[in-house]
Amino acid sequence: GGVVNYFQDAASFQGEELGIGISYLKEHNMAWVLVSWQIFTDHMPKLGELITVRTWAYDFNSFYGLRNLEMIDGSGNRAAWANSVWVLMDTKNVRPVRVPDLLIERYGQEEKLDMPYAPRRIRVPEGGAEMEPFTIHRGHLDSNHHVNNGQYIQMALDYLPEGFDLYETRVEYVKQTFLGDVIRPLVVKEKDDNHITVSLRKEDERACAIVRFSSRPKLQ
Repeated sequence: GGVVNYFQDAASFQGEELGIGISYLKEHNMAWVLVSWQIFTDHMPKLGELITVRTWAYDFNSFYGLRNLEMIDGSGNRAAWANSVWVLMDTKNVRPVRVPDLLIERYGQEEKLDMPYAPRRIRVPEGGAEMEPFTIHRGHLDSNHHVNNGQYIQMALDYLPEGFDLYETRVEYVKQTFLGDVIRPLVVKEKDDNHITVSLRKEDERACAIVRFSSRPKLQ
């Protein structure tokens, strides 16, 4: 969860620095909504270590903005890196809107990170175990009274077995959840427990977010 918060802040800060941040978007009835994450974690920096977080846009495609991020530890080594997909929403009509040229020009487009890119949608494998339902409470919410994107990962992390060596986290955000909503998690373990998919479902059994964790590949 910690890496995600740093990454989300970096994405917001870049918009603010370029003069196309939250207040600019609000004025023009627009908002960026996160659609998916794919995060690789090599190691977590130590408490008190000075870290650097970098982010850049590498492509814009109709409604979508694609952005890479990386976290560098105090020794200059890469601790985590990610791909993220965002959709630009028209907040008045609540529908996706083509990214305006002004935003594309301000953000610019840099080279995409060399990493394996997974599809943005996550297929939930057959089977799995239904876990104890829980209710969304105030601590899950962000300043917009929606569940914070990082919180879905936090919820799903509870279902990882002890000692799981987390390497890749993929998240597909499907729909928003609000205070008082009941979440019914479905947890599917596959391939010797190296991949664990957590579907966080509402009471109608439709997913609001799907999180897939993969452990570090074993060296042959």
